[in-house]
Amino acid sequence: MATEVSQVSLSELPMDNWMAHLPSELWDTPLCYMTIPGSHNSLTYCLDKNDRSPVDPTQPDMLQKLDKYMKPIIRPFVYKWAIAQDSSVQEQFDSGVRYCDLRIAHRPNDSSNDLYFYHGVYTTITVEMVLKEIRKWLDVHPKEVVILSFSHFLGLCQDRHSMLVSTIKSVFDSKLCPETDRVTLRNLWSQGYQVIISYEHSIANCHIELWSHIPYWWANKCKPEALIEEFERRKQSGRPGFFVTGINLTEDLKYICSHPTESLKDMVISAYPTLLRWVRQQMPGSNTGSLNIIAGDFVAESQFIPTVIALNENLLNRTILSDP
Repeated sequence: MATEVSQVSLSELPMDNWMAHLPSELWDTPLCYMTIPGSHNSLTYCLDKNDRSPVDPTQPDMLQKLDKYMKPIIRPFVYKWAIAQDSSVQEQFDSGVRYCDLRIAHRPNDSSNDLYFYHGVYTTITVEMVLKEIRKWLDVHPKEVVILSFSHFLGLCQDRHSMLVSTIKSVFDSKLCPETDRVTLRNLWSQGYQVIISYEHSIANCHIELWSHIPYWWANKCKPEALIEEFERRKQSGRPGFFVTGINLTEDLKYICSHPTESLKDMVISAYPTLLRWVRQQMPGSNTGSLNIIAGDFVAESQFIPTVIALNENLLNRTILSDP
């Protein structure tokens, strides 16, 4: 007869080292078939709140004009809906995040080659500073693997792309995993690889250390029920290799106007119970309908991270055969 093997839930693993503590049965599972927690707009915890930063040029013309002439009134409104994470990147990793959504920009009218992150406005810290912080964290956590997605490039010419790639190589060096078909923890550990770089630009084709862009499923919905319905529809069409399911909600003008005292955080926290009920029903693996990376906003504010990690229990054979 079969009896259940008693094992600790994966949600109870130490979050700063959860990959290192995974059962050995998962060491040979391709990472693209595991569920991995990620953060959406990962660097928005350090947006420039001193009004030195212009509104980024992807924002509507009306908002840019209002910001120019009514900045004291408009800026608090911008910050309320632009900040998607409260925790620093190190704190996110300590909480269990292993995928970061990094949106890269060169500030207009900046004579330097410094690059920043952005969402509505630009960050106060540079890309190079953050990458060095990540490197330090990885040095202390040698069995943890992170996926860094560089995308939504703004104001980067070819030379600045080349400089950014050079910085990535310099900071992470031998920790960079070249793009390959089968990536498992055992393989990564044996070669000392800890970083997968997804890069949404053609320059990735010229560097073996850069992976082509990992797809991000974005529902573009402001209600959790509508987001879930959209992803259930997409799941029926199959899945790529590595890919991200973004359970981040997207506010529209109608929603903002009807909730004038709220913020993105209010919107997200109120939706998390519904979203997490759906997440708990998901499966990792290679089948149609299975999920891989799951990313959200304010990821340290709920049970989102341990919930995503615990889904990998579905990959374990938790029964043993005993004599009848």
